[in-house]
Amino acid sequence: MPELPEVEALAIDLGERLIGRAIRRVQIAEVAALKTFDPPVDALEHAFITGIGRRGKHLVIDVERDEEPRRLHLVLHLARSGWIRWRAEAPKPTTGRGRGPLAARVVLESAGEDAGGDGFDVTEHATQKRLAIHVVEHPDQVPSIATLGPEPLDASFTEERFAQILAHAGRAQIKGVLRDQRRIAGIGNAYSDEILHAARMSPFHPASMPPDDVHRLYEELQRVLGEAVERAHGVTASSLKSEKRQGMRVHGRKGEACPVCGDTVRQVVYADSTLEYCAACQTGGKPLADRVLSRLGVRR
Repeated sequence: MPELPEVEALAIDLGERLIGRAIRRVQIAEVAALKTFDPPVDALEHAFITGIGRRGKHLVIDVERDEEPRRLHLVLHLARSGWIRWRAEAPKPTTGRGRGPLAARVVLESAGEDAGGDGFDVTEHATQKRLAIHVVEHPDQVPSIATLGPEPLDASFTEERFAQILAHAGRAQIKGVLRDQRRIAGIGNAYSDEILHAARMSPFHPASMPPDDVHRLYEELQRVLGEAVERAHGVTASSLKSEKRQGMRVHGRKGEACPVCGDTVRQVVYADSTLEYCAACQTGGKPLADRVLSRLGVRR
């Protein structure tokens, strides 16, 4: 799943390509992915892209039309398997809806090309389709944005604020708290694994913890995310997935040696996902029970 560092890098990469360009058309190939109807998708046609940003794991594309004073926003939540594929040439129109990975296609206007120009596809390679597309007048009209917690790399996200979030979560498992977008925005399954490994903390540790543990976890949260953002900066969309995996120390590395202690990275399966951890670094050498843990399930 694209998380804070990857969506941030996507916004930067697309901003360099898109800002100042006009949209020729937006074609929805997967009807279920479109979550809004007013304003209609057609309202984006011939609008100029004025900015691209990120809210949590959401990509927010700002557009304006010369003849209308209002600004619209195309908001994409890529879910677990969604991605952006840049197209350097004018694509052929799709011939069906809901077939294959294509969820939406954005074609940009190009001078002298009646058939349209370059653009990008929004794709989702998954059986369960969770990708979400919104066209709204304000990003906060997207429910999953309106309920977002604070951004963990903002200056306002202090250790004191982090401690308050953990205290409020009480006995909830820290893995789930870090992933809960209502508590902290942008952290998903992969980076929560990495943060907890760096902090030498069990995924099942209660969120309410002593100040020294809060401090250690806060410092590693800031470091892991900050370094991931730096690694992803300047990386094109086509290379971001591989860049993300290369930076992982435990997530997605079941059976490999922990780069810190050399012990074997272990896995726990829960709900429809997994977590990876190092028992020697995080749980005093004791393996965690590999069972379905629905209590770790959180909202997008």
